[in-house]
Amino acid sequence: MDHSTRDKEGKKAALTGIGGNLFLTFFNIIVGIYSGSFALIAEGAHTLSDIATSIIAYVGFKIGQKPPDKDHPLGHGRAEPIAGLIIVIFLAFVAYEILTEAINKLFFHGTIQTPNYLAIIMALIGIVVNIAMTRYIMSIGENINSPAIIADAKHQQTDIFSCIAILIGVILSHTGYPFLDPLIGLVIGIIIVKTAFEVGKNNINNIMGKLPSDEIIEDIEKIVKSIDNVYGIHNVKINYFGSYALLALHVDVNPELSLIESHNLIHYTQNRIKEEIDIIEYVTAHACPLGIKYDPIYEKKQ
Repeated sequence: MDHSTRDKEGKKAALTGIGGNLFLTFFNIIVGIYSGSFALIAEGAHTLSDIATSIIAYVGFKIGQKPPDKDHPLGHGRAEPIAGLIIVIFLAFVAYEILTEAINKLFFHGTIQTPNYLAIIMALIGIVVNIAMTRYIMSIGENINSPAIIADAKHQQTDIFSCIAILIGVILSHTGYPFLDPLIGLVIGIIIVKTAFEVGKNNINNIMGKLPSDEIIEDIEKIVKSIDNVYGIHNVKINYFGSYALLALHVDVNPELSLIESHNLIHYTQNRIKEEIDIIEYVTAHACPLGIKYDPIYEKKQ
């Protein structure tokens, strides 16, 4: 996917997240105050953080799009998982605020009131809006392979469960259990902590260069073996840079080829891999004549 198309898609995801969450933040807090639902107010604080994280995700995405330069010869791709980790910090702050307030209401005699039925309508609206936003943002993130936008979509996904929990809590609080409203707020806080852990783990793995998929080595091998005079690969190393990966490998070639033929064959092999595996942007291949091993005695002769 070219950078122009990727940039347009990333912008769509960011604007969807910001616009949708502005709507939800405003109405969650207003309806929460009017209906007396702490859980809705907590969800309003959560959706307020979603606006910030959508902006952070897009900033990380834009930086990651920048081409290589003198100081960053391998590109800026790791800006995206770094943005994902900043989102985790925001999630942690929001979770702390929600959990402390919920615990105060449940265990330290904070004021608890039964929300009115307006909170049910808002929870239903929240479920529909969040499902639509999550699916749309996630589809874009996966399509353009953006860790920052995928992290933002997973953050958004927690709001679906939050709204379902609010809906159940408000309905049950009218059966004589008003403590269920702050209890749902506590559950929302725990869900946010769980999401923060998962997003943090995924982005740390990304920064540390974990393989983007278990099948990628098999895909590389299949492409290489389909090329005439190439018989296999070894010493394969993949360095993951967020939205793209760098590949280094040794290629077993026909030992009867001339130096120039091997040179051209390796360049052709590198280009085939980049063309057929979208995530791989840079390839460094080394030609190894099939059946001939490197002789370390050569080092002693130098």
